[in-house]
Amino acid sequence: MLRFFFLGIGLISGIAGVGQSTSTLGFYLDQATQNSPLLKDYHNQVAAGQVDSALIRAGYRPQVAGSSTNVWAPTIKGWGYDQAISNGGNFTSVVAVNQTLVGQKHLDAQYETIRLQNQGITNAAKISEQDLKKTVTAQYITTFGDLQQLNFNREVYTLLQKEENLLKDLTEKNVYRQTDYLAFLVTLKQEALLLRQLDIQFRNDHGTLNYLCGIVDTAATILDDPQVRLQDLPDIGNSVFFRQFHLDSLKLRNSRSLVDYSYRPKASLYADGGYSSSFAYQGYKNFGMSFGVTVTVPIYDGHQRKMQYSKLEISEMTRLGYKDFFTRQHDQQIAQLRQQLQATEDLIGQIDEQVRYSKALIDVNGKLLGTGDAKIADYIIAIGSYLNARNLLTQNNITRLQIINQINYWNR
Repeated sequence: MLRFFFLGIGLISGIAGVGQSTSTLGFYLDQATQNSPLLKDYHNQVAAGQVDSALIRAGYRPQVAGSSTNVWAPTIKGWGYDQAISNGGNFTSVVAVNQTLVGQKHLDAQYETIRLQNQGITNAAKISEQDLKKTVTAQYITTFGDLQQLNFNREVYTLLQKEENLLKDLTEKNVYRQTDYLAFLVTLKQEALLLRQLDIQFRNDHGTLNYLCGIVDTAATILDDPQVRLQDLPDIGNSVFFRQFHLDSLKLRNSRSLVDYSYRPKASLYADGGYSSSFAYQGYKNFGMSFGVTVTVPIYDGHQRKMQYSKLEISEMTRLGYKDFFTRQHDQQIAQLRQQLQATEDLIGQIDEQVRYSKALIDVNGKLLGTGDAKIADYIIAIGSYLNARNLLTQNNITRLQIINQINYWNR
């Protein structure tokens, strides 16, 4: 029977080791930002916005186009189009130039539209980068917590293995009963199974971390302490999360300017030169040119201008509503997270004290086991209490880091 337990424990204890290379949180954050297609998309959108500005500029420069219209309307044996209408044909080949006249302020308003759009994209990219860093940091902390628990349980398992050899000798000398020794072996086997489960969990979470960062690698590495520290938060009015509301206000103001400019008189110049003839009379002399000016003055459109102003005012009220609600939510969330952080830190202090007591109890029982003056059942209970306390301490330390990560999300 004892041989069966030895064989089972020997098989379970073969836990695969973790790679010796060490990775840091900074490495994964760099990989995530470099590989993110969304951040690259935002960068490309800003580049496209610069092209849009150039398109606006080009659209108000002289537009030159060549055209040729050639029509022949023959009359055969008296049959054909009326010559008074068709002139027998019409041949035109000219180069035309159009120039729209627009004020510099109107151009500036259109450029401002592109500029504000690019600023909005840049701001959205910063927020997306914060989201990505928060997600990667949270996964790193989770995986680091797995590694902490895995290493701790390995230490406990090694301790139990050392005690197992001693208890085996004492059991064979009838210092302890065989049933007590078997109870200890069950505990040892359960710890081996837990160690295997923690190893699998760590590797799964490590794979998820690589996945989030766009790293194609299934190997698990040692993770360095994330060193997440609580950072000072900027005033909400200066944060990237609040800047979008400011940009929206500028966009609405610029839209009002564009409405105003759309109701101002517009003028464009036209000129062409080339050849146009029906060959009715001295066709070789029909080279020439023409030019003109077009002026458009809005007079009445059913009060559409006032309606557009009303839409902009409604949009402004919507913007203010979102801004006020966001401010209240932000303040409430930060206050709640700080409260959770304080409560967690207080609990960690209490758990840390329990860990010290549990460790001392294990040390005492371990010494008494060697002389046969302690019960194996008491030692098993002490081991269980120590395991629970250490695991609880690790979980709350990870919870503390996760809360700090959530608070630091608002630090930009």
